[in-house]
Amino acid sequence: MIDLHTHTTCSDGTETPRQLINNALIHDLSVIAVTDHDSIDGWEEATSALRGDLSIVLGAEISCLTSDGVSVHMLGLLFDGTDPNMKRMLDQTRDDRIPRMVKMIALLNEAGIEVSMEDVEAVKPSGATLGRPHLADALVAKKFIASRDEAFKGLLNNDSQFYVSHMAPTPEVAIAQIRASGGVAVIAHPFASHRGEVLHSSSFQSLLQAGLNGIEVDHRDHSSSERATLRAIAEELNLVVTGSSDYHGTGKLNLLGENSTDPRQWERLESMANERRVVKL
Repeated sequence: MIDLHTHTTCSDGTETPRQLINNALIHDLSVIAVTDHDSIDGWEEATSALRGDLSIVLGAEISCLTSDGVSVHMLGLLFDGTDPNMKRMLDQTRDDRIPRMVKMIALLNEAGIEVSMEDVEAVKPSGATLGRPHLADALVAKKFIASRDEAFKGLLNNDSQFYVSHMAPTPEVAIAQIRASGGVAVIAHPFASHRGEVLHSSSFQSLLQAGLNGIEVDHRDHSSSERATLRAIAEELNLVVTGSSDYHGTGKLNLLGENSTDPRQWERLESMANERRVVKL
């Protein structure tokens, strides 16, 4: 089983990289990608925990904004983590999350929802990439909501009055940098409408021109009709089709390996990187 999209405590997951690898072994996965938000900090621990027949794909989920303000997530896999331009892009995107969080907290406070940056820091694992899930955890701790899932369906949804976008590369810039760093680019859950505004089908042409390699089709947040549409787009544009869990531990309902990538699609995707960077014993 091949799962190409997971998160750890280095971003907004609830399991350490070591715990994630242990869980992957328990679930008999053959390949797992570690793709924390705008961060590669979990790579070393995940690699050190590797054993058995499991293979690790090192990557990151990069936060992007289209020119008209639509939030897009781009999975960068198998890129060179020492590439200075890639590191700079990840650092800049991650650093902008702090002023963004301050603005969102201020909006919530104005509406009478008393939460502070201190509350958010109290629930965020040390060193984790700051994000809305940590704000959701703070709201849960203060009993304003019951769960992260409730937060993302309401208060912290992309269309909410409390949502604040942040400085981020366009999807095209992110794709170009992933490819320049030797990796492959797969757009994550592009039709996940319950998160807010989504990409239009016509957007994929510019992503293809930028070097897009694949589309995450099989994902919990895609309906059967959305999956069919995305599969047709992938076939038309000759893009790789992936399936992933987007696992966050107990932070989301998503189960490890609940969606997976066909081995033939994965073989094709891996061959598109400029080097064989899959980590295995």
